[in-house]
Amino acid sequence: MCPHSVHAVIAVKSLDSAKSRLAGVLAPAHRSRLVLAMLTDTVRAAAEVPAIAAITIVTPDPVVAEATRALGAEVHPEPARARTDPDGLNIALADAAAALRTRYGAVDLLALQADLPALCPDELAAVLAAASGELRALVTDHAGTGTAALFAPSGLPLRPRFGRDSAHHHRADGARELAGEWPGLRQDVDTAADLAAVQALGTGIETTALLRELGVPARVREPVTQVCGQVATP
Repeated sequence: MCPHSVHAVIAVKSLDSAKSRLAGVLAPAHRSRLVLAMLTDTVRAAAEVPAIAAITIVTPDPVVAEATRALGAEVHPEPARARTDPDGLNIALADAAAALRTRYGAVDLLALQADLPALCPDELAAVLAAASGELRALVTDHAGTGTAALFAPSGLPLRPRFGRDSAHHHRADGARELAGEWPGLRQDVDTAADLAAVQALGTGIETTALLRELGVPARVREPVTQVCGQVATP
């Protein structure tokens, strides 16, 4: 895969409605800050991958838009229909994907989760190398049922199917599943158990700093090194 050939797309809903399943762990204001910290670490990790040309954030939230523009990301406004439709996440991703190809031509696309604070650039670089080909590809989340990342080469539409059992729906729609360790990519954060798991991996600078401020044990994740398309901690 040529350097700077992939356009990444990340959808983020309004901060005031984010991560309700962490209600027993963090107060609403802290959950909003955690979402923004995790997104910041995700965007920064993705921006360090040579194959990624640009990152586009789809969001209705002005705070998210301002914060991610400061990181160098582009912002695509969430379509109005996405705010009321139960399939809003996929509507938002598909709308941004179509806009990107209208603007830049038949580019490769990568839909990425927004809450990957343990993501390392080498993991994502290895995934994109493995995804290179004529088929859409996916990486499942740590539970094996969700989708952490969905790749669509230039000749195919993204066709996102995120939501319950999204891995199954993406496979049924023709995407091939990629095998690899990639723990930082697979570990999204929705529950208290997920938060504990990501703490064990180590997190990006912003998430680590926030967790420490809130009195939650945290450490910065060590870099990883790419080995034959896989990744291993040094």
